[in-house]
Amino acid sequence: MSITVLKKAGDAPVGAGEAATPAVPRKRNRTRLLLGVIAFLAVACGGVYGRYWYLVGRFIESTNNAYLRADQVAMAPRVSGQVSDIYVRDNEDVVAGQALLKIDPRRYEMTVRQAKATVDAREADVAKSEADLRQQDAVIAQAQADMETAKVNSDLAQKENDRSAALAIRGFATQQKNEQTESALAQSRSTVNLKQAALDAARQQVATLKAQLAQAEAQLAAAKESLSQAEIDLTDTVVRSPIAGRVGDRTVQLGQFAQPGTKLLTIVPTAQIYLVANFKETQVERMRPGQPAEISVDAYPDLKLTGTVESFAPGTGAQFALLPPENATGNFTKIVQRVPVRIRVNALEKAAPAFVPGLSIEVSVNTKAAPVRTAGAVQ
Repeated sequence: MSITVLKKAGDAPVGAGEAATPAVPRKRNRTRLLLGVIAFLAVACGGVYGRYWYLVGRFIESTNNAYLRADQVAMAPRVSGQVSDIYVRDNEDVVAGQALLKIDPRRYEMTVRQAKATVDAREADVAKSEADLRQQDAVIAQAQADMETAKVNSDLAQKENDRSAALAIRGFATQQKNEQTESALAQSRSTVNLKQAALDAARQQVATLKAQLAQAEAQLAAAKESLSQAEIDLTDTVVRSPIAGRVGDRTVQLGQFAQPGTKLLTIVPTAQIYLVANFKETQVERMRPGQPAEISVDAYPDLKLTGTVESFAPGTGAQFALLPPENATGNFTKIVQRVPVRIRVNALEKAAPAFVPGLSIEVSVNTKAAPVRTAGAVQ
């Protein structure tokens, strides 16, 4: 007797169910194996990371509070006047000594000419004083000769008087002759006194002429200094770049009247850019100048640079703020301070992109590495 088995729609065939039963254990084994491999890899990676952190990672101090800086120079004229020429454009590269702009030089050229004329006049005064001094030497020599002549005449008159007096006593000469010789002797002595006074006056005049010469020389020196100052002012009408860099913040306009000290433009030394990283005070314990650093620029995420710690600021950022905090109050709240650290970027100018001050930086310093002294690094 045959039995018919009725099957509902959707029921699996009996043979198919019996064939699928052995596949369940194999699927579970595969899942367990995959989980085991994942667990092993996780433990291995954790171990590698833990070893790296213990040997290296715990010595790495990082911060994203870092920015590129440059010791930019604000250019201002030293003399006043209207700007007559501008030789540079915005963002133009310049070299040291290159002319940037020019102040109208006409007034300063006139001052130079006047100063040169004053120098010429003072040189003429010095030459005249020297000539007067030489002439006075001749006058002294003449007075000396006149005095010598007067002395000779006086000696001769003395002898004549002595002879006449002797003859008068013996009666061989008249009294009139004796009185004449006495008168001649008195006149010769007066002439000697007169010539001596003239010689003394001539010698005293030398001191006066020397004083006049010294005064003329002093006036000449002052005139030369005035000329030098005028020439410096004329040279300063051309404003030149003291360093190599790039022109920025140019506010000067043609025809503008500029006063001394007025900022007209700025020169940024793009080849001498460094960065300042503001580390927390709890991160600088093991930092030393010369330690290596890894640098990442936000503007160039694919560019990896290295640097070297150069120096530390002599105070935290709060100490150099416009209004330093006063902690001696009743509402004191402790806040972790930041210490500015200067880091030199080890990158060639041609190999690095166009860095500009102010770009955001992420920097990591390896405090385990021994400090390395590099050429040009500020210790």
